[in-house]
This record gives sequence, structure tokens and C-alpha cells, in this order.
Amino acid sequence: MITLDITGSLAKSITASKGIPDQDLTGQYTSMKRYITDFLKEREAGKHGWSMNPYDKSMIEQVREAAMRVKTEKIRTVVWIGIGGSGLGPKVIQEVFESPDTIEFILLDTIDPSVLDLYSKIVDWKQTLIVVASKSGGTLEPMSVFGLCWSLLKHAMGERAADRVIALTDPDSGKLRSFSLEHGITMLSIPSDVGGRYSIFTPIGLLSMALLDGDIDQFTKGAKEMDTICQNTSLEENPAALLATVQFLLDTKRGYPIRVIMPYAQQLESVSRWNQQLIAESLGKTELHNPIPLAAIGTQDQHSLLQQWMQGPYKMWHLFIRVLEGPDITVPEEIEESFNYVSGKQFNELLDACYQGTSQALTSAKRPHATLTLPRLDAYYLGQLFFLLMVEVILLGKLYRIDPYGQPGVEVGKNITKKILGGS
Repeated sequence: MITLDITGSLAKSITASKGIPDQDLTGQYTSMKRYITDFLKEREAGKHGWSMNPYDKSMIEQVREAAMRVKTEKIRTVVWIGIGGSGLGPKVIQEVFESPDTIEFILLDTIDPSVLDLYSKIVDWKQTLIVVASKSGGTLEPMSVFGLCWSLLKHAMGERAADRVIALTDPDSGKLRSFSLEHGITMLSIPSDVGGRYSIFTPIGLLSMALLDGDIDQFTKGAKEMDTICQNTSLEENPAALLATVQFLLDTKRGYPIRVIMPYAQQLESVSRWNQQLIAESLGKTELHNPIPLAAIGTQDQHSLLQQWMQGPYKMWHLFIRVLEGPDITVPEEIEESFNYVSGKQFNELLDACYQGTSQALTSAKRPHATLTLPRLDAYYLGQLFFLLMVEVILLGKLYRIDPYGQPGVEVGKNITKKILGGS
């Protein structure tokens, strides 16, 4: 099971002026119990649709069937087109599961012409599947990129082009749905009540995992078991509630608005960016208090940002994510003499020592931090991690009194961009 250690954020570790006193933590018990109970009642009333996605057997079976069809056609490359939650979630899954034995997975979440020009030339479109993910079918970036890739696919495949596309979109409306119906393109539904940043247990995450030979049954099992844990009304037994409480108190009581999300696992680099979007788009809706997420990665950012974290303004706190088990890769016995202290050690030992060094250094500088620990990185624990972080954001919405759904600020920029390009 994933564990959460908040010791590094407590007053007893980093002094009362910098950390959370016990009385502040216990003072949130009653409020958090009520918020968890409200969350569960709201789910029973049909809200928070994303939380029921791991239980949707029909959706899971549809995804499985679509992935099997791709495998039987011996397709070598998947070009996945999506942005925001439709791109960041699959990017996490790609980083965890892609290997020399899986299908090649190309994620296009950009309209940079140099990138598009490169892939338009190097992709063998005769052996490629396009997955276009856009719930509304009206987002500029994925739909313009899909237009380009669709033309390249038609040139290569002719009348069979539609057989090489899967559209992930709204089941009832939207331009992508209409286009897919017109051209006979296979569609998998993103439930109408699930927004992109909450869509990891819809075909957005499930199909990307199935195409990369991940175990979607274990993925959803991990989510369901974390769901059970996150229904506990006791703060100590509910990691999502405890993490939300730490976030809220560090921000509102101790003046740490910036949350640095820092995995010590290269395969989880995009989890920090996925969580960054989840928090910023869900909660960045008030000028007073809301978390400001910042994505980082260990060990690289020890050498670019740690100096500021140690001696800069007291504005940041850290959420580390570590993985206990790793591949059996060892430092050679014969190594430059000054590094004999790592001779024969596992690289996983080195990585974990760097995590411990950073966390202990922050403690010595009286800088708060907490750590999520995964026993190993697989579909089951990845499902747990995603679900935990989404529940946390819902509870943060209640703590901060912010609606975690919708993103009105984003729509302003979209509308201005559309007018600049001549749209109405």
C-alpha cells in the first residue's frame, strides 16, 4: 500500500514557527470528517463521476476489445493526440510502461511546427494507429494536429484510413463525434460528467495502458482499493485527507503557497506535471489562498533548484514521491578510486540516498516536506497514486471553499486565441 509520511512538515521536526503544531492538525479532525462524509454523500447523489470510473466494467471491456483489435492488426506505432489531461495522463503511462517490447507510442501534445514536421516525416503511416482524444472536439491544439495526421494517414491508407483511428470523445455531442460518425471512425466515450484532468480511469488512461501492455485490471484494482481507504473519516487512516490537511495548513497557517511535487523516479516525471495541472486548474480560482503547484524531478533538480529551496524565501514545501523497488542495476566494482564508496551498490540505493539527503537537508534548514512511498512502480500502485491525488484535490476544494470543477480562466485565453485566428 502507498504510505504517506508527514513527519518533515510537523513543528516537532522543524520548529513551531515553520511547521504544523499538533494542535493545528488535530483542530482539522472534525472539519475533515465532515468533508469526507459530504464527499461520499455527493457521490451517492451522482456527483464526482470520475470516482466511479474504475468500477465501470462495460467501459473497461470496450477498451480491452479496441486494444485487442489493434494488436491483431500488427500496428507498430500509436500516434496519440491530446493535450491537458488527455495528454499528461497517457504521458505518465507511456513513461512507466513503454519498452523495447511494446508498441511505439508517440504523444503529440504540441502545435510546434518543427515537432509536427519531424513526426510527419519519420512515422510510417501505413503501420500507424491514430488516437485522438478531445472530449469536446473543439480544442484547437488536438483538432488541428488531428487534421494534419488524418491527411497523412489518408494519403498512406486511402479508403482504409478510418480503420486506423480511434476517437476518444463525448458520447453525445461535439465536433469530433460528428466527424467520427461521418467517416466511420471507432469511438470510445469519455463520460460526459468527467473532465479531462480527472479522466485517467476513462479510455484516456485505460486505452493508453492497454496499448502499452499494462494491466488495466490491476490499474483499476489499485484505484478501487485506494478508494476504500480514502473513505475513512479518520485523518490518520486516510492519506488523501491527511495530505490535503497538510497542504492547507502549510499554505494558510505557515505561508507556504508553493507546493513542489518531486518524484525520485524518472518514470514518474510526468506525474508531477499531471498533478500540477490537476491542482492549478482545479483550485487556482482565488486571489487569496490556493496551492501553487510546481513540478520538479529528483535528482536533476537537486542541482538546479535545491540552493533556493535551502536558503531562499520560506514559500515552498515539498511533496516527494519515492519508489522502493527498482531494476537490478549495479555500479561496477571497478570505479574511479574517489568513488569507491558506491562500488558494487545498486543504483536504486544511490537514488534513495539522494532522496534522503535532500529531505534531511530540508529538515536541517527547517523547510517542510512530506513523502509518498510506493513499494514498486506497477499498474496497481500507479492506480492507487492517481486516485489518491484526485481525492486530495476534491477535499482541498472543500477546505479552501473552491469548486474543483470547471476552468473559466482557461476559457478566456481559448476564446481570445480563436478570435485572433479568425474564428467566431
